[in-house]
Amino acid sequence: MADESEFPTEFASGWKDITQPELDDVMRLHQMFKLGQVGGKRANLSFRNLSYRDLSNHDLSDGDFSGCRAQHTNFRGTNLKAANLFASDLRASDLTNACLTRADLRGACIRGAVLTNAEMHEVDLRAGVLLKSDRRGNLAMMTFDMNVADLGSAVIRGADLTGAKLSNAFIMQTDLTDAILRNAKLQKADLSQSNLTGSVLEGADLSEANLSGAIFHGAVLARAIMHGTKLDGADLTGAMLDDLDKSRTDFSKAQLPRNLDSLGAPLKEVLLQHAQWIHSSGKSGRRAELARFDLSRQNLEGANLSAASLELTVLRGADLSKANLLMADMSYADLRDTDLSYADLRGASLRRANLTGARLVGTRVGPVDILGSSTHLWSANLEHAKLINSNLNGAEFRRAKMQSVNFTGATMTGANFKFANLQDAIFTRADTRGADFEKADTRGTVDLFPPEDDGR
Repeated sequence: MADESEFPTEFASGWKDITQPELDDVMRLHQMFKLGQVGGKRANLSFRNLSYRDLSNHDLSDGDFSGCRAQHTNFRGTNLKAANLFASDLRASDLTNACLTRADLRGACIRGAVLTNAEMHEVDLRAGVLLKSDRRGNLAMMTFDMNVADLGSAVIRGADLTGAKLSNAFIMQTDLTDAILRNAKLQKADLSQSNLTGSVLEGADLSEANLSGAIFHGAVLARAIMHGTKLDGADLTGAMLDDLDKSRTDFSKAQLPRNLDSLGAPLKEVLLQHAQWIHSSGKSGRRAELARFDLSRQNLEGANLSAASLELTVLRGADLSKANLLMADMSYADLRDTDLSYADLRGASLRRANLTGARLVGTRVGPVDILGSSTHLWSANLEHAKLINSNLNGAEFRRAKMQSVNFTGATMTGANFKFANLQDAIFTRADTRGADFEKADTRGTVDLFPPEDDGR
């Protein structure tokens, strides 16, 4: 936690304290103001010390928080739409599920804050300088050691920052897992060492941004603008780079999928060695280590890849129909438009795999008996996987771990989801007719039909 010594001496005691009862009264009057009631008053908390106060689940939209100090403050579920948070100190504050759409956060310090699932459409996080009269009547800059928005070490998992303005922002070592940054302005932003796993950066402007050491597993970078972007050590394996112009950025220092020339042996030989390794219980042959390789559009029909390492492997458009993928690790794999019809994926890990447009007709994705007893079942893991517009007709997902899976537009006639964990899964526009959800955990699911029998 920062102390007052980090701020100019003139402002060491420049924040006016406010008690929780006084704050509750401000919020009550602001609610009256929003409802147009007599006696209502817009919240003006500029230069107030709100640290450790509770503002959770209130409507404070359009409120003035400019220059406020709000370290470790509880903003959970608070509506801060279009609020003025210019040069505010929000370090270590909790903004989980808060609405910050069109808020002015220029020059704000959000280091270590939690913004999980926050709504931040068109938020302004560009540089900003706040001037305030000191004790001698002179204008002086009020800073946090910098005048750019600082999101360093913040947790922004699942936040929606569509169209946000983050040019020059400092976002180093920040957890942006599953954040939506579609069309965001990130020119010259420092995202070094940040975790952008599963994030959506479609159409984002990353010109001259620093992405050194950042992780982009499963991230969507389609049509992103990368002019002079620094990618030293950035891990782009498993990222979706469709329609990305690579001509104006040096990708040579980034980690990208490896081509088959670096496999060390023909793919056919690797598969034969793997089959021997399986049949001999590991006494001969060699396990197929195909993680991070580009196997797109390969014909692997009927191949025995059980227990194979396929983590972060690109298998887009490949034919894996009738393949044996029992207990295989396919976490973060790119399986878009892949044919997995009638394949055996029992006990496999497909965590955060992208199966958009994939064909899984009759595929077995249920549990595997690992000790010869029905009481020791190893479930398939598809947590956070994308099955958008996929064909799951007749597939078996019995007892599968499918939390937060995106089934948008999928067809699943006759699919078996008995005892599956489907918490927080998305079924928007999915065709669930004839699918069996008996005893499935459907808590938190979105658009699962029929609503009168949701399995709870």
